[in-house]
Amino acid sequence: MGSRISEVFATLKQDKKMAFMPFITAGDPDLAGTQEVLKSLAAAQVDLIEIGFPYSDPIADGPVIQASYTRALGAKVTVHAIFDSISELKDEGLPPLVAMVSYAIVFRVGLDSFLEQCAESGVSGLIIPDLPGAEAKEVFEAVTSKGLDLIQLVAPTTPRERVKQILECCSGFVYCIAVAGTTGERREVADALLHQLKWLREETDLPLAVGFGISQPEHVEPLRGLAEGVIVGSALVREFQKVADGEIPADKLGEAISAFSNKMVEAAHATKQ
Repeated sequence: MGSRISEVFATLKQDKKMAFMPFITAGDPDLAGTQEVLKSLAAAQVDLIEIGFPYSDPIADGPVIQASYTRALGAKVTVHAIFDSISELKDEGLPPLVAMVSYAIVFRVGLDSFLEQCAESGVSGLIIPDLPGAEAKEVFEAVTSKGLDLIQLVAPTTPRERVKQILECCSGFVYCIAVAGTTGERREVADALLHQLKWLREETDLPLAVGFGISQPEHVEPLRGLAEGVIVGSALVREFQKVADGEIPADKLGEAISAFSNKMVEAAHATKQ
């Protein structure tokens, strides 16, 4: 029996479509707002949703997402409150949820307790960007024993021998970082990424999803045939920044998120004749 994440990618592959996975920060602008955005994303028929657990010292996030984390932490969002909020939407037909969470948070809560809360709330997988390599196997076994996926990150600059080790403790999909550095919007897809995707396809049968720098529908087509999905964070979270800056009212956030997501879904789900 495959995981929910695996099933999504398998269905899309059968239909010759790519997955679109947006990123949002839990608790920005508040948890009630997060619930509404999650429902808006589900209505836009996104394939998966990545949820960032706010952390004061994020590892790989650029200024847009860092600011979003700061706003959520300023609102006193807690891990348990996030899980409670997600749990309330279990009957809303959400796509698989993937938690982007620092290992420091998991360690503080306790691995078993954190995974129990993931499973009970409906979270399907985890991305732990600062997971120590020495502890990856133990965490991977614990995560998969709960029927969840541990998604690992690889970058074009990651040594290939290291990538092979990472793939041994990875499930669901491989998160392929488009560029070296932090998250953020870029104008075009880098050649180094395309070369790495071709190599990765020979090394693993896991779906490949590209994030960090993907920000517009035009970025999807160059990846078609090389990756199975695209992830957008900063370009989407910028809409939350507009609310914080007073550029758009909070009650228009869902509409803005839906408009952007509809374009990305259309691009990802397009099939070549």
